[in-house]
Amino acid sequence: MSTVRAVVFDLDGVIIDSEEVWEEVRRGYVAEYGRSFLPDSQDRMMGMSTGEWSRHLASEVGVPRTPEQVAADVLGRMAERYRSELPLIPGSVEAVRRIGARFTLGLASSSARILIDQVLATAGLSDAFQVTLSTEEVPRGKPYPDVYLAAAEKLGLAPAVCAAVEDSSNGLRSAAAAGMAVVAVPHGVYPPAPDALAGASLIVSDLGGLTVEAIDRLR
Repeated sequence: MSTVRAVVFDLDGVIIDSEEVWEEVRRGYVAEYGRSFLPDSQDRMMGMSTGEWSRHLASEVGVPRTPEQVAADVLGRMAERYRSELPLIPGSVEAVRRIGARFTLGLASSSARILIDQVLATAGLSDAFQVTLSTEEVPRGKPYPDVYLAAAEKLGLAPAVCAAVEDSSNGLRSAAAAGMAVVAVPHGVYPPAPDALAGASLIVSDLGGLTVEAIDRLR
């Protein structure tokens, strides 16, 4: 029998193909103030908590708004996009249901709580996860392990008996640092860095490869 007892999913890049939406919305937002991303802004913000990326846009990119105002502005635009068109990754709902039939499920996302709840409601997955966490609810965002450690604690399990499903460099680093078995589903447009991918126990090209049997073999 597998020693994996729970699987914790990331949201952005795993269940919804949102990175391009995030990039489009945030680039458009900063452009309205005559600013543009720094060369590493997009990579750095992938996995950051709301407080972290809003501070980056305000303090480093130079948007003349407070981080709190930046967060409210951008989250409002993202929520509107999700209400009008949810960018579900093909097979993601089926994968969640398939894995959830065998394992307890958690969700650990860098999205704000308002977006997590909206996505799950629209996708019909509100009942799928025993625990859902935003990095805004823990001290530090990804790549730090805080959100995965908190998810395991709320599930009442040790990280060593949990697996994580991630796509981004910072997400993969976060789950590995927490001591979970890591499943990587690399994003085609925003592939993870080689060092982050090296921490994965399993790499699948798409969610069709995320099977109960694959999870059972992780430990």
